[in-house]
Order: sequence, then structure tokens, then C-alpha cells
Amino acid sequence: MAGGSTLPKRALGRELRRLRERSGTNQAAAARAIEVSPQTIGRLEDGHASRPTTLQINGLCDRYGASDEERRFLLDLLQDSRTVKQNGAGWWRAYTDQIPADFNHYLALESAACHITSWQVTLLPGLLQTPGYRRALLWAAHPDWSTDDVERRIELATTRQEQLIGTGCRMTVLLSEAVLRHGIGGAGIMAEQLLHMRAMTELPAFSLRVVPFMARSPMGLIARSFVLFRFPVPSNTKIAEPPVVYVEGFAGSLYLERAGEISLYQGALREIERVALNEDETRELVSGVVKEFAG
Repeated sequence: MAGGSTLPKRALGRELRRLRERSGTNQAAAARAIEVSPQTIGRLEDGHASRPTTLQINGLCDRYGASDEERRFLLDLLQDSRTVKQNGAGWWRAYTDQIPADFNHYLALESAACHITSWQVTLLPGLLQTPGYRRALLWAAHPDWSTDDVERRIELATTRQEQLIGTGCRMTVLLSEAVLRHGIGGAGIMAEQLLHMRAMTELPAFSLRVVPFMARSPMGLIARSFVLFRFPVPSNTKIAEPPVVYVEGFAGSLYLERAGEISLYQGALREIERVALNEDETRELVSGVVKEFAG
């Protein structure tokens, strides 16, 4: 699938860091070798450098004593990052006036993923929100915003939904029952929102399950809301990219990539899925809550 250049750039950065550390080279010495700042080396190793060049990668390979095979691998990763970027990544750039700096990385991961699993305890994930639901949240969180700013942010959310559906990315949504019952925007907006969500369950790449109030395991409440991104294998290198977990907070967000952290959240997901209603039971519950709001 077309996606952002985030994945191969992350893999490129990890491999460059491994070679640098193996060679005993610090970031300052690496920077001098290709005439950049140490900060640029740090961004490159973190997968955040905007336009690493073939000359720079070859220069670092020379400095680190990379083998021919290692050099080819790095150049393949560089080519992967360029190829997927040309194939349509970064659709959200048109909305830079409405995207917080830290959310830009989230959108790149979302665009590159082949399977997104979202566990939510309080609110629906943005990719499911109707304009009315989203509008109610935005006005509550930002009462000083202009109408134009609010509508621009809603347009961004709608485009995100269209982009995801268009890629065929699988999406698994797990919700606490509380998410269905919070009266965001009032009964009419909630009824419309739940009907939209129920309609999305007809999509072949979409799965929705709810953890009822009476579920015996509290693991979902302990773990709190998070999103797990899984990624496709890059075309050139054929090396699977590790998953990423995103944890949103009121004052900031976390992106978790360490194997131990990912394993912890994957274990929590298994427990959440164990106590969740199946898809048919979930549709029945959603339909019942719709009637409550509509009545």
C-alpha cells in the first residue's frame, strides 16, 4: 500500500546507529565525516531527517567500515523512503495549519500502517467520528477557536477517514461500553454517531468489538487507551518493520517502540479481546444504545 516514508527512514536510522556504535564512532565524528551537525546525525538515526542523500549514506558507510552488503541494504532503505514518498505520502501537508507538531508523526504512521488496532476507554477514535461528534469535542476543548478553525479540523478528520478506507488498511476497534454511552453533543448527535459506526462494520477491513461493563477483566482500564500500528514489509529490503504503540495524554503523547513495551501492550490487547463481545453481539449492543438515544 502507499504510505509515508516513515518506515524505511526508521529502519535506515536504526541500521546507521548500529553501524556507528559498532565502529566506536560518536555522533560528532560522524557529523564531521559528512559535514553536517551532530543534531542532523541524531535526527537521521531517529528516522526524522527530511532528505538524507546517497552521498551522505555512502559517506557514513565509509566512516563506519560498512561491508558491501550493509551498504547495499542501507541504499535500498533510502530508495524505499523515496519511492513511497513519491507514491502519495503526506496528504495531510495541506492541513499543516491545523496539525499539532507531535501529531504529524502520528499521521505518518497511520498512513503507512497495514493494520491499526485502537483500544479506547472514553472517546471514539478520530477515524470513526462523525462531523457532529467531532465538532462537539472541538468546541468543548477549544471554546476560543473560530468557526473556520473548527470546520478546518473537521475537514482534516474526514480526509483521514477517506484516506484510510481507500488504502485497504485493516482497522480493529475495541471500545469500552462507556464510549457508547457518553452523551457527546447530545442524544441526536450520539444516535447519528453510533449509526455511522454500525454502518462501518459492513466494511470488509473493519472490525468493531465492545467490552461490556460487566467484563470480568479490568485490563483495559489498567492499560487505558492506546493505538497499535502494524506495518507492511518494504518492497526492497523485505525486512518487517516493528510495531509502534501510541499513547495519547492530555498534555502530551508517547510513541513506544521498544520490544518489551510492545509486548506488554500486545498482551493487554489479548486480554481485552478475550473479554470483548463478538462482532454480532457488539452490533446488537450498539443498536440498543441507538434506540436509547433516539427514544
